[in-house]
Amino acid sequence: MVQGVSLSTLATCGKSRLCGSSPFWMAPFEPFKRSQITSVSGRHLVWNQCVHSLFLIGYPYVSRHSDIKAQAAWIFRGGEQGLDASSEQSESANEDILMFFFQLDLATRVQYALNMEQYDIAQQLRNKLTEVEEEVIKQQQSKRGLSSKSEAQDKALSIIRLRSDLQNAIENEDYALAAELRDEISKLEAESLAASAKALAHENAQYAFRLGQKVRHKKFDYKAVICGMDPVCCESSSWMENAQVKNLSRGSTQPFYQVLVDVHAEPNLLVAYVPEENLLAPDKPDMGRFDHPYISFLFYGMDSAGDFIPIKQLREKYNKPRHEIPIDPPNDEDRGKA
Repeated sequence: MVQGVSLSTLATCGKSRLCGSSPFWMAPFEPFKRSQITSVSGRHLVWNQCVHSLFLIGYPYVSRHSDIKAQAAWIFRGGEQGLDASSEQSESANEDILMFFFQLDLATRVQYALNMEQYDIAQQLRNKLTEVEEEVIKQQQSKRGLSSKSEAQDKALSIIRLRSDLQNAIENEDYALAAELRDEISKLEAESLAASAKALAHENAQYAFRLGQKVRHKKFDYKAVICGMDPVCCESSSWMENAQVKNLSRGSTQPFYQVLVDVHAEPNLLVAYVPEENLLAPDKPDMGRFDHPYISFLFYGMDSAGDFIPIKQLREKYNKPRHEIPIDPPNDEDRGKA
């Protein structure tokens, strides 16, 4: 299973597989610096390093070079001529998934080093994993509004301290300082209220679809599988402009989903970022074939309803419980036979 085997050792040469280079347990490496992870350019550096040994095989549209991001032929073809499926392609969503793979691989490498009693290497790997996890947590908190909640709490504490200072200024008849403190308190109260409102909106987000669920795109009619979700659109302004998000009936404040697209329907579209209003759930269980190179790394397999079962780490990433398929109650005929 995914969480028990390194990505590099999961490589197979069949279609619909994400494959790695030769094993690199003992390969020398330099631990990431915090500045590399927190800066924009640094995140691209980390991303390039984490996928350096990963490549897609078995599909004619993906080059076997190490730079997946450049070779995936992700070119927006919509523009002024109208939208097509490529308008919802998302490089950032793909990077997010590959970084998730990288975390799984690092965790496995730590365990392997411990099993081999290579404690120095295990510690280095653990340090690297910690840095990556910290940055991923920050990004997840930002998406879920938890950072806004923390920001509101910090501002509330600052307001309490400033009110104490204000009281002291008044008692000392320092009215100029009191006026400045009063203005600062008013500003912080407004910012705290806005941050609290944002956090509340994220916490109360309701999703129509779940991880692993098979869906169909309303406009482009391709099949896809949900592998991630955000309470609102978290893409860049340029992406939203290209995807014409402003023309959506629910705009950018509705849930958006990371979806794996069936390569038989859209061979050049691996990962899309789709607004909730553009997705449909099938009317009946879809047990048909679904091919994508990421499927075997994010899901255990299909359930009896045709949806995919997300691995434990993916459910933890989005804080979602495992979906249990309800058992149909026996009908009257079955009761009579019993």
